Amino acid sequence: MGTRRTVVGAHYGLRDWLAQRVTACVLTVYTVVLLVALLSLPELDYAAWAGLFATSWMKVLTVLALVALFYHVWVGVRDIFMDYVKPTALRLFLQVATIVALLGYAIWSLMILWRV
Repeated sequence: MGTRRTVVGAHYGLRDWLAQRVTACVLTVYTVVLLVALLSLPELDYAAWAGLFATSWMKVLTVLALVALFYHVWVGVRDIFMDYVKPTALRLFLQVATIVALLGYAIWSLMILWRV
């Protein structure tokens, strides 16, 4: 008789592990590009900062980094809730609240980014 695994809603396996690693790599690359771009600015003031983020390539790269960040956060926080919050109703509430908050942060971030 084989071992039975009780499925509790968590995603077992490679997908979440890989998502965490890929999003971390995207965020690392973005951080390096941002640091190089900032260090290459002649002066670090608002005009230079706004000019950097006014370029299309930086906006696209920043949106990619934001998507990676929010997905990275979701996978990590969801796993914490699945591991440590045992009452199902509380866990569901916390997961929904996290999704709503992350969507709000994503919309707010995009509004700020595309305003520049």
